Amino acid sequence: MKIRIFGTGCKKCTETYENVKKAVEELGIDAEVVKITDINEISEWIFVAPGVAFDDLVVFEGKLPTVEEVKKELEDYIK
Repeated sequence: MKIRIFGTGCKKCTETYENVKKAVEELGIDAEVVKITDINEISEWIFVAPGVAFDDLVVFEGKLPTVEEVKKELEDYIK
């Protein structure tokens, strides 16, 4: 599984990355978590940062998800 975090490096984007990493660790999921900071690539996926995509599905856009919100979405996604 590939999880993409979209953002240019702002505080919310950094916190989103940290929350996703923590959720992945807590659930014990085998996932590659990558930061996408290139504005051209970001704009291909989302309109408002931060954003999160599981594989090719955007699950968060324009909000800072909590660790619990990320865990819930991950659990729903991997079912």
